[in-house]
Amino acid sequence: MTISMQSFTLRFKIRESPPAFLMERLKSNRGAHVNSAYDPTLDEPPVYDNNFSNEEHRKVRPSVISAFGHDTLDRLPHIDFYRNEGSVSGHRAVRPSLQELHDVFQKNGAISVPETVKDDDETSDGTTPSDDLECAIPTEQNGGAKFGWIRGVLVRCMLTIWGVMLFIRLSWIFAQTGWGLGIVVIVLSCVVTTITGLSMSAICTNGVVRGGGAYYLISRSLGPEFGGSIGLIFAFANAVAVAMNVVGFAETVVDLLKEHNAIMVDEINDIRIVGCITVLLLLGIALAGMEWEANAQIVLLIILIMAIVNVFVGTAIPATESKKSQGFFNYNAKIFMENFTPAFRGGESFFSVFAIFFPAATGIMAGANISGDLRDAQAAIPKGTLLAILITGVTYIGVAVCVSATVVRDATGNITDLITPGTPCNGSAAAACELGYDFSSCTENADSACRFGSMNNFQVMTMVSGFGPLIIAGTFSATLSSALASLVSAPKVFQALCKDNIYTALHFFAKGFGKNNEPVYAYILTFIISVAFILVGNLNTIAPINSNFFLASYALINFSCFHASYAKSPGWRPAYKYYNMWLSLLGALLCCAVMFVINWWAALLTYGIEILLYLYVTVKKPDVNWGSSTQAVTFVSAVSNALSLSGVEDHVKNFRPQILALTGSARTRPALLDLAHSFTKNYGLCLTCEVFVGPRSEVLEEMNAGMETNQQWLRKTKRKAFYAAVACENFREGTESLLQATGLGRMKPNILMIGFKRNWKTASREEMQDYVGILHDAFDFEYGTVMLRMNAGLNVSHINEADDEMLKAAKEQQALDNDMQNGGKSKGLFRRSRKSSQVLMTRVSVCSPPPPQVAKMNEKLLEASAQFKEKQPKGTLDVWWMFDDGGLTLLLPYILTTRKKWKDCKLRIFIAGQPGRSELDKEEMKSLLHKFRINCSDINVIDDIHIKPRSESLKKLDDMIEPFLLQEGLKDTAQAEDMKKAHPWKITDEELSTFEEKTNLQIRLNELLQEHSKSANLIIVSMPIARKGVSDLLYMVWLDVLTKDLPPTLLIRGNHKSVLTFYS
Repeated sequence: MTISMQSFTLRFKIRESPPAFLMERLKSNRGAHVNSAYDPTLDEPPVYDNNFSNEEHRKVRPSVISAFGHDTLDRLPHIDFYRNEGSVSGHRAVRPSLQELHDVFQKNGAISVPETVKDDDETSDGTTPSDDLECAIPTEQNGGAKFGWIRGVLVRCMLTIWGVMLFIRLSWIFAQTGWGLGIVVIVLSCVVTTITGLSMSAICTNGVVRGGGAYYLISRSLGPEFGGSIGLIFAFANAVAVAMNVVGFAETVVDLLKEHNAIMVDEINDIRIVGCITVLLLLGIALAGMEWEANAQIVLLIILIMAIVNVFVGTAIPATESKKSQGFFNYNAKIFMENFTPAFRGGESFFSVFAIFFPAATGIMAGANISGDLRDAQAAIPKGTLLAILITGVTYIGVAVCVSATVVRDATGNITDLITPGTPCNGSAAAACELGYDFSSCTENADSACRFGSMNNFQVMTMVSGFGPLIIAGTFSATLSSALASLVSAPKVFQALCKDNIYTALHFFAKGFGKNNEPVYAYILTFIISVAFILVGNLNTIAPINSNFFLASYALINFSCFHASYAKSPGWRPAYKYYNMWLSLLGALLCCAVMFVINWWAALLTYGIEILLYLYVTVKKPDVNWGSSTQAVTFVSAVSNALSLSGVEDHVKNFRPQILALTGSARTRPALLDLAHSFTKNYGLCLTCEVFVGPRSEVLEEMNAGMETNQQWLRKTKRKAFYAAVACENFREGTESLLQATGLGRMKPNILMIGFKRNWKTASREEMQDYVGILHDAFDFEYGTVMLRMNAGLNVSHINEADDEMLKAAKEQQALDNDMQNGGKSKGLFRRSRKSSQVLMTRVSVCSPPPPQVAKMNEKLLEASAQFKEKQPKGTLDVWWMFDDGGLTLLLPYILTTRKKWKDCKLRIFIAGQPGRSELDKEEMKSLLHKFRINCSDINVIDDIHIKPRSESLKKLDDMIEPFLLQEGLKDTAQAEDMKKAHPWKITDEELSTFEEKTNLQIRLNELLQEHSKSANLIIVSMPIARKGVSDLLYMVWLDVLTKDLPPTLLIRGNHKSVLTFYS
């Protein structure tokens, strides 16, 4: 103890003053704290608590300096870092980013990290909080009623499962099946519900559970498509269940009125009147608040338990002669054994009887449906639901077995039907015979009017009980409790569904009122649906559909558990371990089977409605991301398929264009992206790539910010492409990285697509070298290469920037207007800005309309940029297949003709031919195309390519090339060498002379293109290869001359590996 106190004192003294190095850093920073996000008030020594109880302990300050002994930007692990933005259970703390930690010393500690997310409309990073239920902030955080597992789950589930079946139909079911198969019916029902309960327990312990019950569990597990479809029909099923239970109550009340000759109008209208009044009273209880509703449920539970106990007590009370004549004889082994075997009558079978009983077991979601009102839903739902299934299952079996041991199947109710002494007792009425009663007329005469016994009398429980009116009270309690539970469940589930805004037209019902956020609008809608079905609905027809709606949700809960387990996502870590993925799958299949057992057409109708809703949500694509198991399985499947594909060698028949398009930002060159997308569509890989040029520290933030933005834009505009970006010191190195590293296994680009560099004449030498160098790299890496040239250009980035500025200015103006209307109490954008008006004026001046000439050019550019997005008019695709490159120059235009946008364009083929054998060349090409199974409208053989270009074309070339010529031929040798060293990139006279024929070929081809393809929708030409040794400027001259003043032109060069074959 002495050593411990010494060390305690030593630690205390060491921590009394800051370390020397920290003092030095404080002085160098003029006394300011190094980390502005660190609370300087926590710099005093930690406070120790000397009031030790059983063991020594101390209060731990939540500061990093108290844990490590020095100041650091790092934070200790804490729950607040893992909350969602706007979490109802506390503010989300903001940990420093990796970049901030990485750069902290480089920036002299001048990094500020906010402690928590802002509570207003913006988060710390300027984004808008999610609309997920996890993030929803109620209008009042405190004061709402929260229930534990007993009142919130156990009581509700028991009350819903203990329905009118217990008092009215249970005895009839066991009379039909016998108590042997009857127990099987109950056990099988409990197996289905127990498996569902285990699956539900696993799901709800895999994270915080909010309001919404079955909808919340399914949607967060399988995604909005499944959750949205099942949520709507589940809420509707609960609303109809209110009507069904209320009608059951009303029928019992009307039967009592009929016995006492107190009918108001007639039986049907009396049921409607009593039903509507009852629903109105139940609505009043529900609107009064969850506390009132919970208290009402407790009262109903007490009455129900008393009624059940009353049955057990009644079976032990000696039977009167009247009860004996009605088939009740107290406990008797012979009666018990006689009731063991089944005795199906009236066309009933095991499955039909099971279908009648099973809806009684479908109340297991009553607790989960109010998950938002539970104190700890993760603990309450598993415990309360599974215990409710056990208690109610045992109760059903216990009551049924007691009745089976005391009541015979058939009885006349006539006390004079006694057995004649000496009469042999056999047949189905043998047990009653041995007890002195002759009920043989009930079985011998099919037309007999035996109204008593468990087979004939639905009021057996009332007869058996010790006090009959208590059974009626129990029936009232069972119907009203189930109706009340459904009346509360339907609005709660519906409100959660509407909050997620999956069905935008229903968002009105998401609004809540009061301290419990009660869905008043949803309550009213549920009331209207219930009253409608009470007044006009045929409940006998709707009952099987309603049961199937519940079963469909159970099936999806089981499947959700299986699916999440099968995906093996690291995020699937349920605290409840007593489940099995294959058992959950069995439960899902059992639920589907039971749906068809109950009613096959209702099952098909349920599936049909669910599929339609699923398709609706899929098409609408709600903007939510809940990390569903569907995403996890998609990822697993993608990895598995990619690995499988990597083990298969490439084959020419399976070649697909997989394009790496250098578009810059996804919005920068829309024509290039649209054409690339037309080649790949949904069947190939398309990557839109951007290279951020500059020091990595400067461009990294912009690149990271653009990753998600560009991918979202691609998804929003329905371009099936991926966005990739790299940061590099120069453009060529970045593209080289993309060419080498982009892709996964066989899912790797094989074609580089690039735009023609229109400003090559004015570009710097480095830009020119980078551009042509990229083409060299593509050839080195054996990429096919595609270059697009459009007269109006491709780059619309300056237009996008102007539009963004205009939009931002408009938003700022709106914010200023709102600020003025609110009396200067602004939020958000200008909360801390005193120069907002100056900023806005600057933006407006920047965003002023461009000059007319520039505006006209921009208009033409935008029109050209959208050219490949729209359906192409009737015309031609002219393919100038000059060189055999493996067939890529022919394959890509053929692929275009298979797309809807290009289906009206005919393919025309142009090839070079020798003079005098044009027809032979044409036939050979026609035969080759026939073998390739490629149709074209025309084949043209050009046999005059070798002719020298026209003089005016050569003059244009001379004018173009003149600024880039070295013209060393007029100088002496020494001067010529000096000029070559000073300007190594320029075109020498020797090079120009060496490649004169190649240059003239490009000029002549342009003349022929002008002559034959001036009106084509798209021209495809074999690209001249950028051979090593040819200067960059000369190669750009070739490309420019070849494609000048033409419709949209594609230069294509394959990697000289076959992409076409005529073998099967």
